[in-house]
Amino acid sequence: MSAPVPGKDFSAFPSADVCLLLEGTYPYVSGGVSTWVNDLIRAQPHLTFHCVSLLADRKEREFKYPIAENVVGLTHVYLQQPARGPRFVRGLSKLFAALEPPLLAIQARGGIEHLAEIVRLLAPFRGRIGADALLNSQTAWNALVRMYHGSVPDGSFLDYFWTWRAQLGGLFAALLAPLPQARVYHTISTGYAGLMAARAAIETGRPCFVTEHGIYTNERRIEITMADWLASGRLRMLAVERGRRTLKDLWIDTFVAYSRCVYSSARAIVTLYEGNQAMQKRDGAAPERLRVIPNGIDYDRYAAVARIDEGRRPTVALIGRVVPIKDVKTFIRAVAVAQREVPDLEALVLGPEDEDPAYAAECRDLVKLLKLEDTLKFMGRQKLTDWLGRIDALALTSVSEAQPLVILEGGAAGVPTVATDVGACREMLEGRSDEAEKLGPGGEITGLADSVATGRALVRLLRDKAWHRRCSQAIKRRVELYYNKKTIDGIYRELYESNRDAPTLERPAAA
Repeated sequence: MSAPVPGKDFSAFPSADVCLLLEGTYPYVSGGVSTWVNDLIRAQPHLTFHCVSLLADRKEREFKYPIAENVVGLTHVYLQQPARGPRFVRGLSKLFAALEPPLLAIQARGGIEHLAEIVRLLAPFRGRIGADALLNSQTAWNALVRMYHGSVPDGSFLDYFWTWRAQLGGLFAALLAPLPQARVYHTISTGYAGLMAARAAIETGRPCFVTEHGIYTNERRIEITMADWLASGRLRMLAVERGRRTLKDLWIDTFVAYSRCVYSSARAIVTLYEGNQAMQKRDGAAPERLRVIPNGIDYDRYAAVARIDEGRRPTVALIGRVVPIKDVKTFIRAVAVAQREVPDLEALVLGPEDEDPAYAAECRDLVKLLKLEDTLKFMGRQKLTDWLGRIDALALTSVSEAQPLVILEGGAAGVPTVATDVGACREMLEGRSDEAEKLGPGGEITGLADSVATGRALVRLLRDKAWHRRCSQAIKRRVELYYNKKTIDGIYRELYESNRDAPTLERPAAA
């Protein structure tokens, strides 16, 4: 289905240089990965892009970004509301009999050979089969019952029923949807978008690669582990039989299989920082295909920020939303620790408070409780270049991050950071293992919720001028060398062009 973009006609599905496969992001969700995709497209104006947006349902959505001129196609794939199609399809029983073994294998951490078999079996039915035959027919019901007994016979059948429909609905949608013609297929996650990329490699022999910001399987593991309904029913009572396979196992195994399929198909497996690569390798990624390409920032813009040191107090800041994941309360407590040694300290929270008003109110109450009203100010959303010149050190106390750009933006302006050991923070502050020029620390890493260590690290940066100068120079140089958006754009340009010009595989994986 083509999207109604003013001034654009996507109905012809023109061939593109790059097909981007996007699950739940651009152009319908703002910020984060979506902003990265928007910037990626606009940084390669000489290439044409076809975007495939994988969505849960068919409800109308508003574009959060204007569509760039070099986007020549935009299609939707509805994972949980695929086209219905006829209920009675010739050869349906034979199709399911052949599909069951590779589907069961996929539910048990199968690999690319099982996906290739599913793709081969579905190919003749494309355009003439849909949800009514594959999910709602008597033949589908019979297959569901057999797969239940072959997969998790000790689990709740009702829960398996909904699991089966959700998993296969998404899988069938991804494998039956029209596949845009492109010279390169680039998925921004594993999961269902990754399945489409692997399918593209199987069917076309064209290169595909994956860029993971967070690790999809790890995020799904967390969600599945916390899902109470997956522990319901009979297994909840069988505490002495924990060795039996559960629905949680099935969900995790399935998502691992999806990742394995993408990793097997991808000519490059990219992530933002080295810490993610251990999880990628655990899920089957070949080490020789792994690459780190971090997010970049406009170095020149932030490096041009002028320092303002006269007429102000020693200043630290947390830049970010006032929400629990940023653990603003630990920052507030760290400010109380630091103020004991730096009495004229000024502390700022630069970020919006409207996402979680209750948490923001708790943070303001904590400021009053610690008698920091004259020290710590909530400034709301601000333009960073107006403030970085008057800040001496940043604090990032988040309990979870991927690659927080604020460390880089502050670093380009020569502002060091004290950060928790999450995501890419350690690599950004201390350098990657392959850093050619050993630059030294650009700040300090502390433990989660450790307000004392955070406060002392801030004091050191404020009091020890030589240490501050060393950290400032190191982080500024590291951002210039390794996190400059111009450099990152060039890396992706080379990756796209080399894959675009690569020969088509003579024997795709399905052959």
